[in-house]
Amino acid sequence: MFESAEIGHSISRKEWKREAPLLRQKLLAAQYRLLEGGTTPVIVLVNGVDGSGKGETVNLLNEWMDPRHIRTEAFGGMTAEDRARPEMWRFWQVLPAKGRIGILFGSWYTDPILARVMGHEKKGRFAQRLERIRALERMLVAEGAVVVKLWFHLTEKEVRKRFRALEKDETTSWRVTKDDWKRLEHNAEFVKVCEVALRRTSTGEAPWLVVDGRDPAYRSLTAGRALLDAMIERLDGKAPEPPRPAPVPPPPLDGRTLLSTLSEKDATRVLSRKRYEEKLPVLQARLNRLTRDPRLSSRSLVVVFEGMDAAGKGSTIRRVTQALDARHYRVVPIAAPTEEERAQPYLWRFWRHIPRHGHAVLFDRSWYGRVLVERVEGFCSTASWMRAYDEINEFEEQLAEGGAVVAKLWMAVSPEEQLRRFEERKKTPHKQFKLTDEDWRNRTKAPLYERAVGDMIDRTSTDVAPWKVIASDDKLFSRIAVLEHLTERLEGALSRERKKR
Repeated sequence: MFESAEIGHSISRKEWKREAPLLRQKLLAAQYRLLEGGTTPVIVLVNGVDGSGKGETVNLLNEWMDPRHIRTEAFGGMTAEDRARPEMWRFWQVLPAKGRIGILFGSWYTDPILARVMGHEKKGRFAQRLERIRALERMLVAEGAVVVKLWFHLTEKEVRKRFRALEKDETTSWRVTKDDWKRLEHNAEFVKVCEVALRRTSTGEAPWLVVDGRDPAYRSLTAGRALLDAMIERLDGKAPEPPRPAPVPPPPLDGRTLLSTLSEKDATRVLSRKRYEEKLPVLQARLNRLTRDPRLSSRSLVVVFEGMDAAGKGSTIRRVTQALDARHYRVVPIAAPTEEERAQPYLWRFWRHIPRHGHAVLFDRSWYGRVLVERVEGFCSTASWMRAYDEINEFEEQLAEGGAVVAKLWMAVSPEEQLRRFEERKKTPHKQFKLTDEDWRNRTKAPLYERAVGDMIDRTSTDVAPWKVIASDDKLFSRIAVLEHLTERLEGALSRERKKR
């Protein structure tokens, strides 16, 4: 892909004086159209060879447009703080909202490329990370983002020439470091690895543009025009077609869902109050010891509570948090998205809460809303919830790879017990706030929700993040079952941690 950049492109001073003001005017106009529409974020990835003019070009783009609505972030290799969470966490924190422009120096390409060039990762791992990047960009585009990927290129000879020129000038010598020269010694391998990366990640929805970095005028106009063209194309309604998701499997021939099959064997199980009071403190103490285990300093805990209305999620969460150190956990209740959250890709509001190593987060409802309530109520398109299965599995795989122990609990309650609890809430003053008109309405859609839950469990119960269905007609039994499951998940993870050491 670097062949086109090997040709010495240049722009005359006359052409620059004619074209630059016009391009600046168009970019600013497009930026304000983008901001006014508020439906599309623009993500500009800036990568390439050291000394190829990346910084100068980005500075110029900020000068040409309104910098108040542009967020520029720079990324290098992963730090110790970065490694305390999944790899992609730091990028999700800086994604631009709809109507805004985000410019990412280095982006999610820097660490995989450098790790491969320096021999820290094998070919298979490099390919795996590139595929993860493809999936991320595919998802961002499907969520409505415009992704512009610019690779600034120079030959090794040109880089050395530029470094020497910068070093000679006292006002620019600071821009060339020992690390820059050291990386240049690996230039041949760097070019080879980058060629592979660009070819594998230049897709229809997010293609790479290789920019010759020799002539500042040519470089600036090329980058500016690419950004302008991408914005205008989207503003004029020409969004790329995302890949079609795999179809949802048909229901079982006997009409029963996976949920009913899993839960019916435990539906009538009960636990006496005496036995509950004996087991509860023992399990809470066991959970507390596990969360204070030194091996958890390189792991985290992510717990997802999903279930039917009145299934006892809240009371169960309270029994779990009684066993945890309040300084090291958070409970995140998930409701309808806010305006801020609607301005971001769907998974953004969950990525922002992912804990660092040694900490825990309990989600009271979660990212599964897309394939449950949004699917049933028609709050998103069929294509959106159908592709969400793969996106969720990829998300959870990244959490697990980043050190998280992911525990997912579906709390199932029978229609009869749910109705009894609704009536009880209606009659009890301090519980009436828990009952809404929406709860009653959801009961009329129980068959649709049951089908959606069955599909969800069938398609998202994986080795790294399996579902555990808890029969919750008896709250005492379900609370103990949840604590037992959490302790078993943690013990299994910490046991594997011991074997790795």
